[in-house]
Amino acid sequence: MVVKVYGPDAAAPKRVLECLIEKGVEFRTVTIDHFKGEHKAPEYLKLQPFGSVPAVQDGDYTLFESRAIISYYAEKYKRQGTDLLGKTIEERGLVEQWLEVEAQNFHPPIFDLVLKIVFGPELPPAAQRERDKLCKVLDIYEEMLSKSKYLAGDFVSLADLSHLPFTQYLVGKMGKEYLIRDRKHVSAWWDDISSRPSWKKVLELWPGQY
Repeated sequence: MVVKVYGPDAAAPKRVLECLIEKGVEFRTVTIDHFKGEHKAPEYLKLQPFGSVPAVQDGDYTLFESRAIISYYAEKYKRQGTDLLGKTIEERGLVEQWLEVEAQNFHPPIFDLVLKIVFGPELPPAAQRERDKLCKVLDIYEEMLSKSKYLAGDFVSLADLSHLPFTQYLVGKMGKEYLIRDRKHVSAWWDDISSRPSWKKVLELWPGQY
């Protein structure tokens, strides 16, 4: 069954695409044009009632929210492709822990920083505050990554890959790569996960965003 992924041009759906490529799952994409209001169209709202992307259709099964989707496919195809959940229940717990950290601690300041820089003047006071929040999070990452190669241990997991889309903004068009490079272990971690063939494939297929 081919998985249908809605909204590939946005950042969050790229978490899903990265995961599907890592797991070797066949998919096709459906563009959702926000400027035309397609995310609020009645047919799309049947799949995603909040009108955001991504959503996936897998046969008769529909799922939305990118982190829920990648957890689902990592479990469904656990024995296929890269194991992104860990081999023990303890490792799985750490993966889930760092996925939550990404969602609750890392994503809010980097998302707000992107919006304030892209749609406002260069580093206005509000953007400066978000940058400072992000720096504090990255300092914690630096300490944790000094003890292990990846966030959940010595294996790459969903927790690492979930950071790719918005960190790519940071080091790409936003020109804030120094926030990563100023931290030795964060920098090495970023180089590792962003050089994975799966992520390079995502950037190759949807190059314009970054």
